[in-house]
Amino acid sequence: MRQTVRWGILGPGRIARKFALALRESKGAILAAVGSRSRDRAGAFAREFGAPTAHGSYEALAGDPEVDAVYVATPHPFHLPHTVLCLSAGKHVLCEKPLALSAAQGERMIEAAREADRLLMEAMWTRFLPTLVRVRGLLAGGAIGMPRLLTADFGFRAPFDPASRLFDPALGGGALLDLGVYPLSLASMLFGEPARIASAANLGPTGVDEETAILLHHAHGELAVLTASTRLATPDRARIHGTEGWIRIHPPWQGSTRLTVGHQDAEETLDLPHRGGGFAHQIEAFVELVREGRRDSPVMPLAESLAVMRTVDTIRAQWGLRYPGE
Repeated sequence: MRQTVRWGILGPGRIARKFALALRESKGAILAAVGSRSRDRAGAFAREFGAPTAHGSYEALAGDPEVDAVYVATPHPFHLPHTVLCLSAGKHVLCEKPLALSAAQGERMIEAAREADRLLMEAMWTRFLPTLVRVRGLLAGGAIGMPRLLTADFGFRAPFDPASRLFDPALGGGALLDLGVYPLSLASMLFGEPARIASAANLGPTGVDEETAILLHHAHGELAVLTASTRLATPDRARIHGTEGWIRIHPPWQGSTRLTVGHQDAEETLDLPHRGGGFAHQIEAFVELVREGRRDSPVMPLAESLAVMRTVDTIRAQWGLRYPGE
């Protein structure tokens, strides 16, 4: 029998609920335990999603012998300590995006994974969707010639709350880390690490970015024009322009089930449904890596996650945005 990966969820918040639902539709994966700083909260989550064990501390979850892999779903500033905790306890780790608060923190996490000889992957679930799998195939096959330009946005209007993770600097708040990493990761997938970066942001009352515009210039002249916002609802569109055509990823592009490929006056639309709210494909890819004894993902490699964090660091430096504890 092929190994069933027993999952633990660290931090039973909103994104963890989506992950737990996706586990029900994922092959080779089961929810074994949940860990929270509150035993009551862990217990409620475990009962709702059928986890046999609820832990009242993250340390107890990391030490649970019935857990093979941990999904770290806590806010950005806690990715480093919680990931290292689980890796040091011998668990494989799927860590919420962005991988860390900074590239320096990401390097420490990657080193911890190497020392523990365990799999670490950033949970950029969009990479594994059938839409982006098809995009990679289309580009590799020359369907639109040479890709030269990406335009992508991600934004919604959130009610201002200085204590929420979107606006609190102590929680790594701001549009860039929460939303901007999606188009930045897409640009990285297409063109690699940028050679030049220009950006601008409107910083809100708490000091974090609420509206963000980014222009990336890549090594062979490719361009990416990206926006993110927690104060403006944007169309959530992505379009890749090539020398012989274009690909439109239908909105919301980061969870899309439809592509349109265009060539001059002709176009074709492809329907590519996903499972588990889109999360199941990422989970199953991670499970296969664990089964094969792999320590890095070819779809979302650690080197690329780190490169995206370097880009984020450069952008924040242009604004003078630093987080507490950096």
